[in-house]
Amino acid sequence: MKFFKRNNSTDERAEMSFLEHLDVLRGHLFKSAVAVAIGAIVMAVYNSFIVKNILMGPTHPEFPTYGLLCKVSRSIGLGDRLCMQNISVKMQSTVVGGQFGVYFNIILIGGFILAFPYVFWQFWKFTKPALTKRELHNTRGVIFWVSLLFFIGVLFGYYVIAPYTIHFFSNFSLDDNIENRWTITSYFNTLIPLILGAGLAFQLPLVMFFLAKIDVVSAKFLRKGRKYAIVIMLVLSAIITPPDMLSQIICTIPLMILYEISILLCVKVEKQKKVEEAEEWS
Repeated sequence: MKFFKRNNSTDERAEMSFLEHLDVLRGHLFKSAVAVAIGAIVMAVYNSFIVKNILMGPTHPEFPTYGLLCKVSRSIGLGDRLCMQNISVKMQSTVVGGQFGVYFNIILIGGFILAFPYVFWQFWKFTKPALTKRELHNTRGVIFWVSLLFFIGVLFGYYVIAPYTIHFFSNFSLDDNIENRWTITSYFNTLIPLILGAGLAFQLPLVMFFLAKIDVVSAKFLRKGRKYAIVIMLVLSAIITPPDMLSQIICTIPLMILYEISILLCVKVEKQKKVEEAEEWS
């Protein structure tokens, strides 16, 4: 089996063996791992501040999201309907290495988040030689947009999805005699996927862009499935937010905007393909 790489000096393709290809991949993975390790060290140095003020933030009544929602609620004449009050969360560690395991996961995942642009850049460098000049031209700025959408998604997950989720489950009770006392492990195992999941979910426009490039999806297909997509988004929002229609809409709107952006990107791809086909025929 033969693979190809781009020769930087001549801009031509040179053959690579399978083992050489794996060796190049190993180099990119090693550099990515080093970047994550550096990010993990930064997380470890500021671990106390990060845990107390960031990761435990949604459990504090003074968390910015709660105060902002109260101000918005009162300013639009809804009183305290959107206010998230009575945040009371008690936690415990029930296993010997529970807190150490959480600590390790925090610095590792935090290191990955901090190093994400560099990690993606290494992935891009690995795949870039396989692209044509036209494809490279059409994907200019991809590292910036992927990183930007990822961090916006992370912030959305942290400031919107996480507070709604923590508030809902902290106040949910089957009986007054049952007290919510979470383990520290279960809390972080709930919080981290929400934040990372939101970061990945915000990659939807770029995913659809590349799927349209390879003719897997089209603007027509996405328009036709819009009503089903909206239902799915509302169901997901209903699961992670309190049983309040306005709260569900707040979580759904960004996802709907991303879906519409995906349609616009697919339209752009289809127009480019028509131009390319016309040029080939001419």
